Amino acid sequence: MRAGAAASGTALAGLAAFGLFCVGCSTGGTGTRDEGPAGSQPVARVSAEPTASGTTPPQRRINPVTLLRGDPKVGERVRSGLRPCGGDAYPVDASYGSLTGGPGTDVVVNVMSCADSVGIGTYVYRPRADGSYDNVFAAEIPAVYGTIDRGELVVTTQIYGSKDPLAYPSGSEVVTYRWANERFAERDRVHNEFSRAVGGASVDLPEQTMPMDPVVPGASPQN
Repeated sequence: MRAGAAASGTALAGLAAFGLFCVGCSTGGTGTRDEGPAGSQPVARVSAEPTASGTTPPQRRINPVTLLRGDPKVGERVRSGLRPCGGDAYPVDASYGSLTGGPGTDVVVNVMSCADSVGIGTYVYRPRADGSYDNVFAAEIPAVYGTIDRGELVVTTQIYGSKDPLAYPSGSEVVTYRWANERFAERDRVHNEFSRAVGGASVDLPEQTMPMDPVVPGASPQN
């Protein structure tokens, strides 16, 4: 059960400092925004780096900080945190893999806080044939982290109660998305509740509510 808490690495502390926030929402998610078909304006353009030939889409290594800074869909709170933690190291992870079946490799970008490595934003960028990228998924909530698992997007969010020690959340929400009909759709959701018979002294934290139900852009709200 504790393995669920490690999904966001050390992103378990400093939750009160960031509070709960959610930007845009859509079909099935942990306070996420799942974009529909790619818009007319790409996020950024990068140069391809040649890789070994085969069936795997060509991979492009990108600068995720540049990608985020050029993306108007990134919230101001996340954007303000895009600064080096020490030297020239930014609190940003990037994972490359096949998620959307596009002409190249998709990129999952996770943004964390410098002080505590708390996940504060997860994004998926889909490549275009011309080397630019579209933001097709965004989740901006505390203690969030996205990964690629066998062609699917897995987004894990730690859940805290008001008295939870920083190292021991009350549980986690793990949502699996699959790309279909030009957008990510929720395929599976697992809610984990962790034992409270562990940990040391409690720490007062603001109560974390469950993420709101997302809404697909252009679709009618569902009850």
